[in-house]
Formats: sequence, structure tokens, C-alpha cells
Amino acid sequence: MTGPSQTSAPRPSARDHGRFALWAPAARRVSIRVDGTVHEMLSGEGGWFELPDVPARPGARYAFRLDDEELWLPDPRSLSQPDGVHGESEVADPRALAEEPGWSGRSLRGAVLYELHIGTFTPGPDGRGGTFDSAIERLDELVDLGVDAIELLPVATFPGERGWGYDGVGLYAVHSAYGGPAGLARFVQAAHRRGLAVLLDVVHNHLGPDGNYLSRFGPYFTTEHETPWGAAVNLDQPGSREVRDFLLGSARQWLVDLGLDGLRLDAVHELRDDSETPFLAELSDAVAQWSAQVGRPLTLIAESDRNQPATVSPTRAGGLGMDMQWADDVHHGVHAWITGEREGYYGDFGSAEVLRAVLEEVFLHAGTYSSFRGQVWGAPVDPASAHYDAHSFVTFLQNHDQVGNRATGDRVHHGLAPGQHAAASALILLGPGTPMLFQGEEWAASTPFAFFTDHDEELGRLVSAGRAKEFAAMGWGQRVPDPQERSTFESSILRWSERERAEHARMLEWYRTLIALRRAEADLRDGDLRAVRVEVLAEETVLLHRGGLAVLAHRGPGPLREGPRAEQVLASFGEITQGAHGRLSLEGPGAVVLRPAASV
Repeated sequence: MTGPSQTSAPRPSARDHGRFALWAPAARRVSIRVDGTVHEMLSGEGGWFELPDVPARPGARYAFRLDDEELWLPDPRSLSQPDGVHGESEVADPRALAEEPGWSGRSLRGAVLYELHIGTFTPGPDGRGGTFDSAIERLDELVDLGVDAIELLPVATFPGERGWGYDGVGLYAVHSAYGGPAGLARFVQAAHRRGLAVLLDVVHNHLGPDGNYLSRFGPYFTTEHETPWGAAVNLDQPGSREVRDFLLGSARQWLVDLGLDGLRLDAVHELRDDSETPFLAELSDAVAQWSAQVGRPLTLIAESDRNQPATVSPTRAGGLGMDMQWADDVHHGVHAWITGEREGYYGDFGSAEVLRAVLEEVFLHAGTYSSFRGQVWGAPVDPASAHYDAHSFVTFLQNHDQVGNRATGDRVHHGLAPGQHAAASALILLGPGTPMLFQGEEWAASTPFAFFTDHDEELGRLVSAGRAKEFAAMGWGQRVPDPQERSTFESSILRWSERERAEHARMLEWYRTLIALRRAEADLRDGDLRAVRVEVLAEETVLLHRGGLAVLAHRGPGPLREGPRAEQVLASFGEITQGAHGRLSLEGPGAVVLRPAASV
């Protein structure tokens, strides 16, 4: 198919925030209500309507009406929805929120990322949920931990006050309960002043069901492709040029207008696109242009289920041009080895040999059979590639999906001994990828991260029933927390005071130690996969070689088996770990970082 991207080039033009405009190609006429006064908009080319004589002043409230419909609709490109997804839009000019000069950005390849959810990261000013401003108060703790960049879960406006953000319907608007666009701008500026980059999780593959008015305005969706959420976003059918520009404009707003440093793109495998130039490649080329314009690095990270190195290969080489992609196989390999879980997609994982494979090769399913999918999956990573390296793959022990999609939102360390948690975290933080932490894991937070929503009564009832049915079918015998109950949300809010308790403080010190070692040792910052080698000393024990250093990880439950190779390792290496968990691997589960004895 010859898709819309066959036009000459991406069109990453800046939006004019001082005027009212709307793309509604199927409408004969469009009315706009601005601060209570109704105006008729002028029809222009390509299905666009404009209001040239009334300036869009910040703070003005407005809504659109199409033809003879009674319903007044919010602006698809609204930056602010103070009254929710069904209310009037509010004019906001992000240029007025621009940060002070001085931030030149930073490369995020190989950096330490930290994923957080604004609503549960802190209790907020009233104890009922976090805001951008309350999150600012905890940024110094992240600097002290050694974090380089924050990855925010989606903040595009979504129904109700609380939720994960993946059912958002305003791809330009900032969720008002968090503080709106001005709050996000303050957060980004506060992070930059501390040397922290900020990435934002964005969802381009679907919109939530509540407040989704896009299809009323134009062909934003197509039934030519299906996704788990129904009709696909229109990236390759008639009208898709404007849909692509709609998504490009949203991305530009976050990166250029509001000054963020990168985007994490949700489930890009659900961007169904048969055009010759995939939308992701077009986005990558556009972001490269914006990066040159603003004079600082801008990063794109894909969540992809395909296990394809082409995702992180440049567009000039026929790839999608992403800077990084999430590496689920590394998570599955570490998780299944440390926990013993084998259900669902963990079925092919769990052995020490599989752990070796994912730490050395990133993908387990790399042109090989996946029993969970029932087919051959993926393609191998080339350790000598000129297009990508280990830092092109984001690795993690926990993230919002791998915690929140469990029945009760329990974290992996809730079922582990502290030493096992220490061993697993060492493999991630000192492994070859770009490591990412999930909020609170660094102190073994006692709180879960449950699935929670705040839908209207009818939709909420369906969501609650569906969640309970899903886990009942999986044989889960306990009560599944009701997503709609406020208590489910409140139970997920981090308890920062527990960091002072001995067992939590000990884990926090271990994470600080690992991150400090990563910064201090060049071998641990090296993204060359050819310098990575894993020895399986026993099914419970592996030795991860990173150049001249080695990470000895032992899952227990008993002491390290003193086989011939284990004895040789312990005799020829010296421990350099100074963390609280450093010696547990010799007598029980845990990890140590080793250097050849002559160098210690």
C-alpha cells in the first residue's frame, strides 16, 4: 500500500496557540462557543475550520458543535480540560510555561531510569493522591539514589480523578487532578534544575471508551485493522495524513513546547500500519529534526512485543529509528529464575541457562518457538551491530505492567527473601542494558501497585466485573481488589516513612551501592554485548562477567555450593561491594560484585 507517509516529508510544524482551529472533514459547518458566546467558524481547505477574528486567549473556555448536533464537544487538541473529559476545553499556551534556559539535556542510553505514577508516588497535599507539585518534593531523594531520568506514566487527561492513564482520551491535555499543563511544566523544570531528565509515557495505539469523541470529528480510526481495543488508529487509510499530523503534533507539544526529554511509546505493535513508511519511522525522523531545533537530545523508547532489533535500528537502515525498546524477555528471565513462577508467558523461562541467554542476547525468543504465543517469534540481536547495542534495551525487575497486571498488584519482592531481591536487582542494575526501576522498589516498598479506575457507574461496573472474571478464570481463589474502590487506589500510594525502618533502609542502601558502582566502574557502563558473559555455576548461582568485573548472584535458599568453579571464583576474585546485602550470597541468597584479586 502507498501510505500517507509517501508525501514528501514529516510536517512537524508548530501549532499556533493563539487561534481557534478544528479539523472536521465530514462536517458542513462548525460552531464554537467561547466563554459563552457562540460563533460560526469559517470553512477552509482540507476539512479545516477556523475562527480568524477571535483570538484564543489563555484561560478562555470553549467547545465545538458540529452541524445540527446538540452536543458541545471538547477540542481534540485541547491542552487543558479542567472539568474533565466531557467538559469545555481551556485555552493554554505552553510557550508561556517554557522553562528558564540552562538545561542542555542528556543522553539516556545506559542511564538509570525511574518509572513513577504521579497519583501514587506521593499522598498529595490532602492525602488523597499525588500531584506534580507534591512529586517535586521527592525529587531530591531520587537524586540521592542516583537516578538519571524519570519516566512518568501517562498524564494525558483521562476519565475521573484516578487511574493508570492508559484509557486517556485527550492526547494533548494534561490531567487536571495532577495539576494540568502548568503543573507538568513546574515538574519538568524542577527535575531539570536537579539534573534529572523527564520522559513521558504516551498512548498512540488507542483511546479509552469514556470521553472518546475523535471519531465524531474525522476518520481517526479504521476498521481495516483490529486491535484489542477495537478499530485501529488510522495510520494508512484515507484521511490518515491528518491523523498522523495529529499524533506528531501531540509529540511535539510534549518535547518542544513543554520541554520534556523523551517519550515512551505504549505497545507500538498495536499501531497497525501498512504504509511504506511506518508512522514510527516518520515520528523518529521528526524528533531528530526537533532535537536539532532545540539543541538537546530527545529520546524515543518503544514498548514492543515483537522482539525485533529493527525497532532500534535507524530509519536510514530500514528500521523504525527508536532509541531504545523495553526488553520483556530480560524481565521474564530474571523474574522466573528468582521466583520459580512458570505460569502464562513465564512458561519458557526460569532456568539458569535461560537467564544466561537473556543477559547475553537480550531476546530469548529470537526466531525461535514461543510456547505462550504458539509460534516462532522475534529475531536475534547482533552483538556486533553498528546500529544498536545493549543500551538500546531497557531492562527492569519491576514496572507498572509486571506489578499492576497481577491480581492484587503485588510486587516481586513481596514473595522473596531480601537476599533474593538483592540478587535480582544486581543482575538488572549491573547488567548491560539501560536499567529502569519502578517507584518504591529501591526500598522494597510494602505497598502494592494495583489496577485502579474512576469510571462512571455503568462503565465502572463492567470493569470491576471483568477484572474479577479474568482472574477467576485463571484459578485465582482470593478476592481481587475492585478497581473502582478508592481503597484500591489508596493502598497503592507509597509510604515514604517506611524507608527509615531497618529492612527497608537496608535495601535502599543496596540500591544506592549498585547505582554508585555502575557510575564509578567503566566496565559496568559499557554497552558492548560482546563484553558480556554469563557462567552458570549451578542452577541457583550465576556469574555475570562485565569486562574485568563480575557479579555473583545466588538465589538460594541454601548456601552457595562450593563446587570446583565456585571455589576458584571465590579464591581468585575480591569483593568490592560495600552495600548492606553484599555478603549474603556466600551463606544464603544475595549478590556480590567482584574484581580479580590482584586488582583489589
